[in-house]
Amino acid sequence: MDYKDTNLEKRTQDAMCVNESRLEHKWYHNIKYIIVGTLFGIIFVKSEVISWFRIQEMFRLQSFHMYGIIGSAVLVGLLSVWLIKRFHIKTIYGEPISISPKKFNKGQIYGGLIFGFGWAITGACPGPLYAQIGTGATVIIVTLLSAIAGTWLYGYLKERLPH
Repeated sequence: MDYKDTNLEKRTQDAMCVNESRLEHKWYHNIKYIIVGTLFGIIFVKSEVISWFRIQEMFRLQSFHMYGIIGSAVLVGLLSVWLIKRFHIKTIYGEPISISPKKFNKGQIYGGLIFGFGWAITGACPGPLYAQIGTGATVIIVTLLSAIAGTWLYGYLKERLPH
């Protein structure tokens, strides 16, 4: 991979995926993602990760439940990235995985604060929004539409924001 490619340089600084596959697949190839997403949603529901009350307990420092789940996810992520780097693991199709170094900037603080405030106010992290809607909490559609609007707004203003 040539890092002198300006498009790749921009993408690596912007935390966008630089590991896009160049392989062409049939339409049914993506069914596995629906299956895994459904299973992931079931796990979210059963572990109470989507529970507004659990999220409020976390932000009020009243329960370790969510911190334990988030902490274990961070540990699994750290271990996974270390293994990928250490053993030069490739995708299941044999393509190399490239993990670019990221520089810290003040925009991450602002984004984290906005994300945290939104999470605390709505009681919904973007990950389980679909699972919450699937369990019948249709009011979360407002949160989903707000998340989509916020993502669009960021894309529109990205060049003018601190990075």
